[in-house]
Amino acid sequence: MKISLDVIKAPIAAEMEEFEHKFRASMQSRISLLDKIMNYIVKRKGKQIRPMFVFFTAKISGADTLPEATFRGAALIELLHTATLVHDDVVDESNYRRSFFSVNALWKNKIAVLVGDYLLSKGLLLSLENNDFELLKIVSNAVRELSEGELLQIEKARRLDITEDVYFDIIRQKTASLIASCCAVGAASTGANAEMIERARLFGEKVGIAFQIKDDLFDYGTAEIGKPVGIDIKEKKMTLPLIYALQQADWLTKRRVIFNVQNNDGRKDRVQAVIDFVKKSGGLDYAVRRMQGYRDEALQLLYTFPVSPARDSLEQLINYTIEREK
Repeated sequence: MKISLDVIKAPIAAEMEEFEHKFRASMQSRISLLDKIMNYIVKRKGKQIRPMFVFFTAKISGADTLPEATFRGAALIELLHTATLVHDDVVDESNYRRSFFSVNALWKNKIAVLVGDYLLSKGLLLSLENNDFELLKIVSNAVRELSEGELLQIEKARRLDITEDVYFDIIRQKTASLIASCCAVGAASTGANAEMIERARLFGEKVGIAFQIKDDLFDYGTAEIGKPVGIDIKEKKMTLPLIYALQQADWLTKRRVIFNVQNNDGRKDRVQAVIDFVKKSGGLDYAVRRMQGYRDEALQLLYTFPVSPARDSLEQLINYTIEREK
């Protein structure tokens, strides 16, 4: 039986509720249009995994009662991350996010870009006004890495020449850097030393990589993983299952598969041919093994922190992120 998020976050339930109020307050504006959009964004919030990582890491770093800096750190990450999502939807010309209309779909691109800028400035000011320079440095580095990872993926996607090493560079920057920053911020907000902050950051990076591999697996969908959709293939994204499968293929097979990726034009038969090739070549099994390997490395780092209810919940949260079905 899978553990629910409500059970997992029990040791920080009070802090999460307090954070909800503080985060809403941090997004308020005197401009009615902006305030309306901020309210819309807050109502569409997801599972709030990122603040959970911040609070749990703060707890295992030795803080029984979380300081205000921890709440500000969680808000900073949410503000900057939300800004990148709003901008991403403009870049991707996406009209939906989590089954809701995106900001650009409802208020057009110009307003969406300005809203993203506003969120970014709110996060920066929140840190600067409270002298949270270390937290700001951690999160700013993550946003830089996220942007670099996206650009590296775009560059490589044009030639479809992504190796496994390049793939891991991309997901470390594009996805894992944000989870890593959550954990580093959690530790830093409690006054932890540099060694503990780095250990927390590395722990988050391992979790983030496992999380992204799980996302890659969704694209190929089995009864255990989810519905086959092939979105990554349609968008010509080279993910771990496909990279591994191509490494095992002969020259002619590799050429045919790459042709189907480059020229699929959304055609179901070509996308399905790639999915079938990856499954037969052991690409999914290999990706699952790598995902579990990163999960195990994350747990080994987690076990270096003292035993506590927060550590137990963090272990459950790791398993939740790689066993999720959506």
